[in-house]
Amino acid sequence: MREFENLVAVVTGGASGIGAAVARALHDAGATVAVLDLAPENTDPAYLAVRTDVADDASVRAAIDTVTDRLGRIDIVVNNAGVGAQGTVADNPDDEWARVLSINVTGIARVTRAALPWLRRSPSAAIVNTSSIGATAGLPQRALYCASKGAVLALTRAMAADHLREGIRVNCVSPGTADTPWVARLLASAEDPEAERAALNARQPHGRLVDPDEVAGAVVYLASPRSGSTTGISLAVDGGMQELRLRPV
Repeated sequence: MREFENLVAVVTGGASGIGAAVARALHDAGATVAVLDLAPENTDPAYLAVRTDVADDASVRAAIDTVTDRLGRIDIVVNNAGVGAQGTVADNPDDEWARVLSINVTGIARVTRAALPWLRRSPSAAIVNTSSIGATAGLPQRALYCASKGAVLALTRAMAADHLREGIRVNCVSPGTADTPWVARLLASAEDPEAERAALNARQPHGRLVDPDEVAGAVVYLASPRSGSTTGISLAVDGGMQELRLRPV
């Protein structure tokens, strides 16, 4: 039997990028997958796709109701939905700060609290949040984004403490710069896309962008019923960026 057989996994932002890789990996491992996304049109038909705005509580609650009405349970929640932000602390107005934090941080709270009654019933309950290397490393021109992902890291640890004795494990994955559609759009808008890609590759010690499937593998580990003693951690998938300090070539 595959390790996620008979378990239902909810993946927010699961229609593209890291979220799509996570949905695919969980499905391949036996889970029944529900994708919650603002634009679910191109989601694999093997999944239940539900149009959801994680910045809107009514939308989130309706989506969770749809999942449980259709699939009968929720065992795993992957809080992956998020948006990027560029600039220093002076470059974004208050409404942009509010928008990004509402999606990247409060969105996790909205989805989790709606799913909690179902997670409490599960024998294999797990939550995995998507943080970032930006939670622990100061990245230039990413003040708002790093602030949001630092909050995700802190929130993950607090949630793990709150829900451990309810049988719910909570962890996060912290990718480096991944080869996603958002990064592709950033590169396309750069003055010299090739030079910008080379700089992003070089910033990570292993010399390339992170593959979304590599992040998905980490999420599968953290969500797995076999990882019952793993909770409250951040698992870096960053080519060594967080911990390694290599000498120049």
